[in-house]
Amino acid sequence: MLSLLLLLLLLPPQDCAEPLGLAQLPRLAPLQSPDLLYADGLRAYAAGAWERAVALLREALRSRAEVGRARRDCGAWCAAEPGNELPPVPSSDPGSDFSPGPWERLLLRAALRRAECVSQCAVRRLGPRGAAGHRAVRALRDAFRRREPYNYLQRAYYQLKKLDLAVAAAHTFYVANPKHIQIREDMVKYHRMSGVQRQSFRDLENLPHWAAYDEGLELLKRQEVAEALPLLEEALRESLAQMESCRAECEGPEEQLTEEEEEKAEEEEVQPESQSGLYEAIAGHWIRVLQCRQRCPGAVATRPGQDSPVPDFLPSQLWRLQEAHAQMGNLSQAMENALSIQLFYPEDEAVKEVLDKHQKLLGEQSADLSAREDIRHFVLQSVGEKKLLYYAMEHLGTSFKDPDPWTPEDLIPEGLRKKLREDQEKRPWDSRPPEPESLAKWRDIHFLEGVTLTQDAAQLNGSERAVLDGLLSPAECEILLQLAKDAAKTGDGYRSRRSPHTPHEHFEGLTVLRAAQLAHSGAVGRRGAKLLLEASERARTLTQAYFSPEGPLHLSFTHLVCRSAIDGEQEQRMDLSHPVHADNCLLDPYSGECWKEPPAYTHRDYSGLLYLNDDFQGGDLFFTEPDALTVTAQVRPQCGRLVAFSSGGENPHGVWAVTKGRRCTLALWHTRAPEHMEQDRAEAEILLQEQEEPEEGEIPSGDSSPEPPSALGRRPQPTRLEVERQRPAREEL
Repeated sequence: MLSLLLLLLLLPPQDCAEPLGLAQLPRLAPLQSPDLLYADGLRAYAAGAWERAVALLREALRSRAEVGRARRDCGAWCAAEPGNELPPVPSSDPGSDFSPGPWERLLLRAALRRAECVSQCAVRRLGPRGAAGHRAVRALRDAFRRREPYNYLQRAYYQLKKLDLAVAAAHTFYVANPKHIQIREDMVKYHRMSGVQRQSFRDLENLPHWAAYDEGLELLKRQEVAEALPLLEEALRESLAQMESCRAECEGPEEQLTEEEEEKAEEEEVQPESQSGLYEAIAGHWIRVLQCRQRCPGAVATRPGQDSPVPDFLPSQLWRLQEAHAQMGNLSQAMENALSIQLFYPEDEAVKEVLDKHQKLLGEQSADLSAREDIRHFVLQSVGEKKLLYYAMEHLGTSFKDPDPWTPEDLIPEGLRKKLREDQEKRPWDSRPPEPESLAKWRDIHFLEGVTLTQDAAQLNGSERAVLDGLLSPAECEILLQLAKDAAKTGDGYRSRRSPHTPHEHFEGLTVLRAAQLAHSGAVGRRGAKLLLEASERARTLTQAYFSPEGPLHLSFTHLVCRSAIDGEQEQRMDLSHPVHADNCLLDPYSGECWKEPPAYTHRDYSGLLYLNDDFQGGDLFFTEPDALTVTAQVRPQCGRLVAFSSGGENPHGVWAVTKGRRCTLALWHTRAPEHMEQDRAEAEILLQEQEEPEEGEIPSGDSSPEPPSALGRRPQPTRLEVERQRPAREEL
């Protein structure tokens, strides 16, 4: 009963509209652990208790933020408290008062005092159990980093008919997860809903440094320098403050290593702390703290949802500041920022030229100017930590990957410089894949010269996947594209529906039999119809050689398909050209299972996509985990490129939206079962070989393409004959 009353206290009054953003919640005393609140919130969500779920998830977010603030504030306050400062490093001077024994006692006493101070501060801020009662496991930290609570919040708010907050929560999750398929579809729906205001699409977790940074850059683009300057200064201050918060997080409690990390430690012969002595354990923990701190500038410079940081984030901000101050006539401030850049890059010619220019204009005043104190503190702090890490690397055998391009070379011990240079020479400096290996070197297919293996399963982050290039020449691609233009039928395989997968694209298709029929009647050129058969046979032969050399593969269905973006329908579009699916089973993203049962085409063993063009926007093929959400690999179409993969649940795939132009592909499915061979193919070959017109009635009428799978799923179970004659052109990518 008490817990229920506490939950009710968290809910806003029914007659009180919640303001924009997440309203301030009343604080519980003591603060509850964020992991317990989050778990209870998910239970309430699963039970459909939407108000409880909202209250608990919001309190979990607030609790986590408060724990982070408490750790940062307590660390800073205790470091500045008299008597808690660490003793100076003992001098090597023989007259020094420090000897190893007394200095060691001073160090340990200071560490104990600091620990006592931090612990008491945490108790005052977080409750009787202090920080120990609010430790979050790694999985929870990752969930909050990915902003997962907001995904649940948006759905709960939607059920509560609080559309403004639902949209805000959805947008907040989307910003950090732009490739999350379900949230993309949700965002499309929100954009289409009447009553949703533009201002509802706001990031509730937008960090202050990014907000000021983006607004400042926008003003600079409009040449509004005076208005931009305060925002650029704010962005720099907030960036440094965010780094301090990140550094404070590095001093949090240590966690158990994951299995993968333990295996890596074993490979590197790193001794666990539980098996280390006192000093080794202290050094090991301190090294990990320093390594974590060194990653903070990169973390702060990485936008939510992005994989890599903005290059030279702090120096680039300083450069814009010096330019803006110079334009406004603030030469002293411009020079201070230029001098600050020089702390990172002392030999940079552009900075030297700017400094010379400012010195001439300022005259004697320039002698009294120096770099910004906040930047000087950051650089000295970072350089000091790098020295310790390189020392540990040289003498203790630890590893350290320096994230900063500005680290002075003379900071690196001489003994390590050669090794680091050798490692850098071995390391690829760009993301280009290795030179593709000629297929003739590993498969006896001499008639396919020029075909190369571009990416294998490992490079595509999966199993039984491959990308091969060179199956078609540009001239052959043009012939097939012209054939599609002349003969492809709207909605082929989907009851002539123009847009079976998305209302933003037109879908057209052509089967081998229909192409042969049209060529036989003179409606299209025979050359294109024959090439359609030849190209699909090349892909089949290649797929068999790569994946199934021990037994034959037969083509079970061949479909030339094109998807065209509809003009005027692409603004704010966020759906997919083709939803995620598997080709021979029914994918269940929630369980991660893929059920091999009708209406799935369970006889399919391998799939192939032979692309004909790349002059369109969007339309990349992508693979996901079985959850149909986590993208594992992406492939850009181009003329003559074949993507081949096994058809089962190990290879869920989809297509990003085609937002401009027309994307054409030869979609192929292969089977090991002879009884599921493509019967229309033999008839098409006969038609193309005949020299004379057949007698009336010999040409089969109509299209062999069937109806969409959704229609099949609603009807009674068809017989095998019906299935074979009504198979849809399903999952043509």
